Amino acid sequence: MAFSSKSAGPMADINVTPLIDVMLCLLILFILNAPSPVHQVKVDLPQKSTVPPTIEPPPPISLKITASGDFYWNDQPLIKPALEPQLRLEAGKDPQPELQVDIEYQTQFELVAEVLATAKGAGMSKIGFKNMPEG
Repeated sequence: MAFSSKSAGPMADINVTPLIDVMLCLLILFILNAPSPVHQVKVDLPQKSTVPPTIEPPPPISLKITASGDFYWNDQPLIKPALEPQLRLEAGKDPQPELQVDIEYQTQFELVAEVLATAKGAGMSKIGFKNMPEG
């Protein structure tokens, strides 16, 4: 409290610090709750069809990659140079079958990445994994 030299009692001034704190809090609340401009993005969602599909999906293709680098196409051995032409042949089908990649535990990541890049480059759009190794 401040004391005046002319009077013996304390000066009665208003403390504005709490008032400023309350006003700043209210200002922040109003800014946060103000409606912000909404950017609308139009999305074309698929519509429900009452007609059942007439084309059955083809059976999936099983591609097994062993730890030693061998390939098995539907349980048949396949050499690496024949992989890309086989993938291009399957990618050209309508509807395209799903490629299910089965990887053994000790298989090198570079080999798997190379096979996936080859499949994508060949035009395969449905690629899945099965029996993923853990560890």
